[in-house]
Amino acid sequence: MAPLTIPIEEVMAWLGLFMWPLLRIGGLMMVAPPFGARTLPTRVRILAVLLITLVMMPLVPEAPKVDPFSPEAVLMAANQILIGVGMGFILQLVFAVFINAGEVIAMTMGLGFASAVDPQHGVSVPVISQFYTIVVTLLFLTLDGHLMLVEMLADSFRLMPITAEPLGREAWWAVVGWAGRMFEGAMWVALPALTALLLTNLALGVITRAAPQLNIFSVGFPLTLLVGFVMMLLAAPVLRPQFEHLLEQGLIAMRQMLGG
Repeated sequence: MAPLTIPIEEVMAWLGLFMWPLLRIGGLMMVAPPFGARTLPTRVRILAVLLITLVMMPLVPEAPKVDPFSPEAVLMAANQILIGVGMGFILQLVFAVFINAGEVIAMTMGLGFASAVDPQHGVSVPVISQFYTIVVTLLFLTLDGHLMLVEMLADSFRLMPITAEPLGREAWWAVVGWAGRMFEGAMWVALPALTALLLTNLALGVITRAAPQLNIFSVGFPLTLLVGFVMMLLAAPVLRPQFEHLLEQGLIAMRQMLGG
């Protein structure tokens, strides 16, 4: 019985069919929240990348057959990783909107000293930011954002096929433009609480001017905390439509980055 022989060309084709989508999906899962959180075990992340890659393999257009150890293959691998990281970075900016909004509110309330470790980035952020991070993560899963992200991944292979050609200037400008929207969105999220706290501080200043003998520090700190938490409670129903709008705009920015 003759031994089974497989041509090296077929092995390279099979390897390319699996390796190129794996690099793009792995780059996205390394950065995009909540999959890129440091609290998520590495084994779980690797398993998720492998499963998504196996599911998407039939949907990926045929890639150029190149030697995996050639310079062209290195360029293709770097390009796929950059595409995945760019898509994940845009989604991370959507979450950063609420982190920045929480930081602004916490500083204005006087809670800037109360910090907790953010599992997504591994740094200390105010507890208000951590609260918003948990809320938008639950909203992301409730709105099937993870399924939208997988669908966008599948579309990315159609909009930007696997080639050694790097991302153009327009793609990076789309990412930079969306980064500017992050500060605008954070201001809109924090605006109700900031307005109420500003008026509270103005009222406390007038009271201090009218009655200098009053110990305003014993009254002002609890009052600003109370006003801040009440305004966060009143603005809570608006968080969902705000996050839906930002998530939709983030997916549009991803499509613009891919040339769609």
